[in-house]
Amino acid sequence: MVVDGEHAAVKGRNRSQRPQRSHREVADELRSRIRSGVLRPGQRMPTQAKLADEFGVERGAVRQALRILQSEHLLTNVSKGSPATVAPIPGKALAGPEAPPQPTTVALAPRISAAFAAEHVEIDALCLTSVSLTLAMSEPLREIHAGRINPARVDVRVLLPSRDIDLAFPAPVDDSSDDRLRRQWLAQRNAQGQVLQHNLNGLRITHGIDVRVSFRALPFTPPVKLYLLNGSEALFAYYTLQRREAEVDSEQLEMYDAQGTQSMLFGFERDAGLRDAAFVKQSHLWFNALWETISSELVLTS
Repeated sequence: MVVDGEHAAVKGRNRSQRPQRSHREVADELRSRIRSGVLRPGQRMPTQAKLADEFGVERGAVRQALRILQSEHLLTNVSKGSPATVAPIPGKALAGPEAPPQPTTVALAPRISAAFAAEHVEIDALCLTSVSLTLAMSEPLREIHAGRINPARVDVRVLLPSRDIDLAFPAPVDDSSDDRLRRQWLAQRNAQGQVLQHNLNGLRITHGIDVRVSFRALPFTPPVKLYLLNGSEALFAYYTLQRREAEVDSEQLEMYDAQGTQSMLFGFERDAGLRDAAFVKQSHLWFNALWETISSELVLTS
């Protein structure tokens, strides 16, 4: 059954006479209806045409809003055809007080993709390398090149360990002065950062998007990773060290290391309650303090 009651469009109203809403505002309203029970699990949504008429927006804005809710696991079957369906167990997403953590490779990409539905995308990241972030960017980049999303501005700030410090990890188990692990980490840090920078800056040429990508160096090895999305969401994970053996310069080497792509991400949303709101706020304050004080200019060269 399609919901079409008190929220249905008022017939006869001229769309041009109503204030234009953003796709974010549409997503916020629909999210509220789902969480309040107005739209129930398993129920079909109104058609995109009806939603566009109700909110006074183009269908493209409705599709962007629906994709955001799909990425949050609140909707299923989002397409240009039949109406979407409210998820059987809505809210089983990364964020929220009852949501389980997920590996970075699973959790980060859909959250980054949802963040790119905004007109102004703001992403801050603190990590050991930017490999997870670079991988997660592939989906929104595909969406942009396919013409399905088109942000006007993208600001990305990344905090990475400085090349001038002694890394706490990865580190040889025998505590030797072997520099091969550090050189391998540095090469990866620079290569992944350069790929991230190149891919995002390319949007300026191909789509006229105002892009700013900045890196700064930390004077310590971060024990955690943090991603801040559009000022409204924080994703947090611990770097859990393990003893493992891997090939470095054609030789097997025992090391203490953390596989960041498998780190379990915990999600916090600004609008999910006082606890989450406080965590998001303090995470932004912490990141900005590091960016503006003890971090230094970072040039991605070997």
